[in-house]
Amino acid sequence: MSVQLEEVRFGLPHIELAAHLYGPADGHPVIALHGWLDNAMSFSRLAPRLEGLRIVALDLAGHGHSGHRPAGCSYALWDYVRDVLLVADQLGWQRFSMLGHSLGAIIATMLAGALPERVERLALIDGLLALTCEPEQAPAQLGEALRAELQLGRKCKAIHPTPERAVQARLRGGYPLSYEAAERLASRSLMPEAGGYRWRSDARLTLPSPLRLSPAQARAFVEAVRCPVSLVIAEEGLLQGRAQGWLAQLPFEQHRLPGGHHLHLDDEAGAAAVADCFKAFLASA
Repeated sequence: MSVQLEEVRFGLPHIELAAHLYGPADGHPVIALHGWLDNAMSFSRLAPRLEGLRIVALDLAGHGHSGHRPAGCSYALWDYVRDVLLVADQLGWQRFSMLGHSLGAIIATMLAGALPERVERLALIDGLLALTCEPEQAPAQLGEALRAELQLGRKCKAIHPTPERAVQARLRGGYPLSYEAAERLASRSLMPEAGGYRWRSDARLTLPSPLRLSPAQARAFVEAVRCPVSLVIAEEGLLQGRAQGWLAQLPFEQHRLPGGHHLHLDDEAGAAAVADCFKAFLASA
């Protein structure tokens, strides 16, 4: 499939974000958000199939070609939400739809719940609820995060002798994905360095969150969403089996598709299946 995209950058007051831009200038506006430790290439198979849309696929802060947050700052969910809102304002988009995978789906849902007047539609891939902890677990959660942060400065990022070795390392860590998917993500996340290649992503992204929402707070964001939602659940993904009874009660369009957590990127068949779920849904906004 022929892919036409433009590399763009957004100079926000506190950080510069990079993005891939797809589709005609007069297409319906969509902001696409990738998952944890991924980048804008997450949508390289899917976005070209969603014809007629103006899709801005961001590299989230600390990922891909986007800037890293300043020293002393962290990567809280609400900071990502603010970043997205500032990008929309810079684009002049008062209302827009959102396409999100995993972490990106969580960020999109939080924005739609907090500012329902800004979001027209949500197209979500194997993600919805933020990771949570019970209120009584908050002190232990903060302690774990502080200890990990203090230790981070004593660690060195791994140098991989070849891009292929870096791809193999990605396949061994995190959520399962195909070799082709890992190659696509690596093409935007690797940078050459003396002795080989290292990942561009901010090492702080791997730290535990100092504070997590409670289960009730996380569900409150979902239940505050007022726009139409189309949710793809991968049969071998993260949402399968999680809170199925609660999910079934939500007034969302839901699709269960074969494949893993990165089904929209793993192969062309998965991308086509996800596109079939979202084409008419996003075009009708």
